[in-house]
Amino acid sequence: MQRSRAAIMTLTLATAVSLTLGTSGAWAEGYGKEGHAGGGHSAMGGHGMGGMMHSSTGHLIRHLLKHEKDIGLTADQVAKLKDIQLNLDKTRIKAEADIQIAERELKALTDDEKSDLGAVEAKLKQSEDMQVGLRMTSIKTKREVLGLLTAEQRAKEKAEHDKVMQEHKGAGSKHGNPHGGGAANPHGGANPHKGASTPSAPGNMSVQ
Repeated sequence: MQRSRAAIMTLTLATAVSLTLGTSGAWAEGYGKEGHAGGGHSAMGGHGMGGMMHSSTGHLIRHLLKHEKDIGLTADQVAKLKDIQLNLDKTRIKAEADIQIAERELKALTDDEKSDLGAVEAKLKQSEDMQVGLRMTSIKTKREVLGLLTAEQRAKEKAEHDKVMQEHKGAGSKHGNPHGGGAANPHGGANPHKGASTPSAPGNMSVQ
């Protein structure tokens, strides 16, 4: 009876892990692999709230740098944006690695029917906390980026973004699925959805 109850608890926690990762998986976002998803770009292979949150910030920085002349960015602003982009990338890479390690350890615990449920819960919370931390970093960074712009530059950025999105939408209607084979990345670089191979993540974790 007790063993059966433990098995049920383990199954419940495993299901919770799956549901959690279904909305917040996709941490391996890399620049140059961005594609439109929700409020921004989701890269590194998977599409989740955390991935979209971070990719939205990454997309904003890439967009600003690509259209720096049209938006009217100064040399100082460009230098600061590149520095912010580098720091965000470094934080993202480390956080994603830590999260994947935690998920792999969690899988090992859930695979073992005799593992302590308290340890399973602690590992689950550890992974969730790291994911929240990455999302908060993205939110703070986006505010920092927007804080560098003047009101006029913000208006120009929005106009450029709307223009690019309109062009992308038009190209998509001509070639079918805008995320299919023929569509180009509207923000420069290779097609983010073409040939993007992604490493397998431990357990139920999808890597973008």
